[in-house]
Amino acid sequence: MPPIGDASILFSTTLMEAYRQFGLAGGSVLLAVSGGADSSALLVGTARVRESLSLRVEVATLDHGLRAEARREVEAVALLAARWRLPCHVRPLHLSPGFGVEARAREARYAALESLRRELGLQAVATAHTASDQAETLLMRLVRGTALRGAAGIHRARPFLVRPLIERTREEVEAFLAEQGVSFVTDPMNRDPAFFRTRIRHEVLPVLARAAGFPVVPRLAAFARLAAEDEALLGRLADGAWGRLALPDGSLDAVGVRALEPPLRRRVLVRLLSEAGAEVDEASLARALRAVETGRAVTLRGGHARGGLQLRTAGGHVRCVRRENPGLGESPPALVLEGEGASGVQPGTGWAFIVAPGSPPPGTLGLPLPEGTRWPLTVRTRRAGDRVRGPAGSRKLQDVLVDRRIPAERRDALPVVMDAGGTVLWVPGVWNSTVAAAVRLFLWATPPGASTPGTSPL
Repeated sequence: MPPIGDASILFSTTLMEAYRQFGLAGGSVLLAVSGGADSSALLVGTARVRESLSLRVEVATLDHGLRAEARREVEAVALLAARWRLPCHVRPLHLSPGFGVEARAREARYAALESLRRELGLQAVATAHTASDQAETLLMRLVRGTALRGAAGIHRARPFLVRPLIERTREEVEAFLAEQGVSFVTDPMNRDPAFFRTRIRHEVLPVLARAAGFPVVPRLAAFARLAAEDEALLGRLADGAWGRLALPDGSLDAVGVRALEPPLRRRVLVRLLSEAGAEVDEASLARALRAVETGRAVTLRGGHARGGLQLRTAGGHVRCVRRENPGLGESPPALVLEGEGASGVQPGTGWAFIVAPGSPPPGTLGLPLPEGTRWPLTVRTRRAGDRVRGPAGSRKLQDVLVDRRIPAERRDALPVVMDAGGTVLWVPGVWNSTVAAAVRLFLWATPPGASTPGTSPL
C-alpha cells in the first residue's frame, strides 16, 4: 500500500466520516466509477477505509457507447478495482449522440446504477461529485435564474444515493491520486467549450479566483450546502402549510394562501401547479401569485387536461382547472324518468337517479315528488336561460350557482331535474323546489363515485 501523506489522511478522514453519517458503517455500497480523477479517487479512498468500516464495496462502470475510447476506460476501471480486490460490474448503455445527450446520459446512468444496486442487494450508490462540481452547478443555475431550491445545488444524499466527496475539491482529489500513484483518464467532453459547464470550469471560475485573490470553490460549495439546509427547512414548513390549506376538492384555501409568507406561498403554489401538470417557471409562478392577489384567472402552460389549464381564485378557493372553450362540443344526452321504478345514470355528470316510494337512505340526496308531478322527469345539464322558482319569485339558475359559490368549472357537470312542463325542480346538492302537496314518491340522487342504492357491487 502506498505511503500515507497529508492528502491521503484528509481523504480517509473525509470518507470515514461521510460513510458513518450516511449510516453505511457495517453496510454496503456500489461505487459509480468512470475512470476519471474524481471517481478513481472514490474507488481507491473507499477501498482504503472499507475494513475499518466493515463496509461491503462493489464497483460499477458504464459504457455510454458515445466514444471509441470508452471500452479502454472501462477496462482500466476493472483493472483498478481488481488491484484493490473489489468486484466490478460493467454495463453498456448504448446511447446515441445528438441533441440533449448530457441529460439523456445522466438519466440512463442513474437508472442503470439503481437497477444494479437492487440486483446486488446493496444499500446505496455512491457517486464522486466534488465541491468543484457543486460550485460549477451553483454558478450555472444562478446565471440561468434560480431560487433557493436551485441554489442548493447537488444534494449530498438522496434515497439510495450518497456523495461522500462533495466537500473535497478537484485539486484535493488530484493531490490524493498523486500520493497514491494512481493514474486516471480525462474525458475530452470535459474540455469541449460547447458545453456550458466546461466554460464555467475553465473560464469563469479561474477569473473569479484571480479577482477574489483566493480559491472560491470551497466558499461557493459551502453556500450551496447552507442553501440546501435552508431549503429543507422551508420545504418542511411548506408541506405543513399545504396540509392545513388543502381542501377535499383538490383546491387550496385562498385566504390561507394569501396569509402565507412569500417563500411559503411560492412553494405551495408551485406544488399546486406541479400536481396539475402545469409548466412551472418564473413567469408562470409570477402569474399565479398575481392571480391569488387579484382574484383573476390566469392561463397556464402544460397540463394533462384537454383545453389547457387556468389558475382560478374564486369562492375562497385557489384551484387549477381545465380551460373550457365555449361553443365547442355538444351537451350530453338527457336522462328520462317515466315514473316509479325508473332509474339511470345521467351521461356527462355521473349522477345516478332512482324514482322510489320512500325517502332516501343516508348518503343519498332526495327530492319529494307530490302527487301532481308532471311526468316524465328529465335530467340534463344546465342551459342558458334556465330559471328556478322560489318563495321570492323566479331567478336565473346562473345567479343561484354564483350565490352558492359553486366553482365555474363544476357548473356544467351538475344535473338539472325538470318536469314535463319544463319547470326546474331540483339541482341536487344546490337547490330544490318546495313541496306543499302530499308526497307519494321520492327522486333519489347519488353523486359520482358513491355506491348507488338498490344496486350490488360487482
